Amino acid sequence: MQEETIYALGTGAGRAAIAVIRLSGSAVPFLFEQFTGAEPIPRQAQYVRLRDPATDETLDRGLALFFPAPQSPTGEDYAELQCHGGRAVVSGIISALARQKNLRPAEAGEFVQRGFRHGKLDLSQAEGLADLIEAETQSQARQALRLSGGALRRKVETWRSALIAALAQVEAELDFSDEGDVEGFSLSALAQTLAPLSADMASVLAISPASERMKEGYEVMILGPPNAGKSTLINKLADREVAIVTSQPGTTRDMLEAHLDLEGMPITLIDTAGLRLAEDEIEKIGIGRMLERARNADLILWLSPDGASPPAEIKQPALCVTSKSDLLARSSGGLEICALTGVGLEKLCKEIAALARAQLGDGGSALFSRQRHRIATQEALEAVQNALTSAKQLELIADDLRLALRKLGKIIGVVDVEEILGVIFSRFCIGK
Repeated sequence: MQEETIYALGTGAGRAAIAVIRLSGSAVPFLFEQFTGAEPIPRQAQYVRLRDPATDETLDRGLALFFPAPQSPTGEDYAELQCHGGRAVVSGIISALARQKNLRPAEAGEFVQRGFRHGKLDLSQAEGLADLIEAETQSQARQALRLSGGALRRKVETWRSALIAALAQVEAELDFSDEGDVEGFSLSALAQTLAPLSADMASVLAISPASERMKEGYEVMILGPPNAGKSTLINKLADREVAIVTSQPGTTRDMLEAHLDLEGMPITLIDTAGLRLAEDEIEKIGIGRMLERARNADLILWLSPDGASPPAEIKQPALCVTSKSDLLARSSGGLEICALTGVGLEKLCKEIAALARAQLGDGGSALFSRQRHRIATQEALEAVQNALTSAKQLELIADDLRLALRKLGKIIGVVDVEEILGVIFSRFCIGK
């Protein structure tokens, strides 16, 4: 059954120099001729008159490209109409497309979804593409490019190949042990196949929290006594008024966030109320919630005008900073800033970025970006380790290996038990 042909504006809405309108589906060759008056030439840009098929009115002049199935981004017949990006031009073409009976607007993500269904990319690559679109910093983009480029897929396929080889050994012993071409089976040989796989999966899992956090950003909470300059600092770094600043203590009551790009690292900076003895029940509750969130922060930026250390209840890694350096009688020798004048802020930003990079990496070696990647791999690893348990029946070992394969298959959207039979017959020459 053929899917409906879809269309969508592939570039941003609003005025621009160029706009790209995408089409995918079986009706694309027909629609290409209807809108351009030209026969589609595969993978060749054609300069055409874009027209309304119903009236033959010229809508624009631009480029049209056609990619026949299956060698296209979606695996279907696919076309792009590249026109001028003025609102009237784009609206005219979209309106003309909307009047076609054999065509409908694409749903969100439907082009990528069709590409996945036709084997042009796997689930992890589709997720990487989504991350790339949402990336706000260079490190996030670097990580997303690795995933959309197939880094996770290649790793998972390596693991699956090792599992298929191991399962082939077990299945051959279970089903074809009476065949003379089948080599002798041993648990030690199976362990030699699975041990490196288990170690590799464990090493990837060990660094997975960093790549997951890269998407959310490195969380830095600014804590300190009242009037230490916390709100002034976040306003200065964000280059906008995130928090209200007054000389009155207690002006900041709620936690306020600003998302920054510091040397390519995604930083979430959180302004907080000044730490002091609560004067009422509401303030006491607010400070309690603030300290609770601080326990989950990646870094505490302790800000004080006198260089004092953070109180005992702050147990997270803390970067101590002396604020209002313009009022200091003499330098304390530590990290000193003045948020009003900007003195010391460049050094502070470099320090925060370095700490974030040390914890999250730079995205260049990331594999997992989502919790589901980690959970599926963890469950697969547990199944592999169960298979290595001594004195276990071969049927149970085979079940463990099949479970591990299914878990890994969920990451990339591929579960194919026929691969196992293919390995058995090609390696052991059964069925001669």
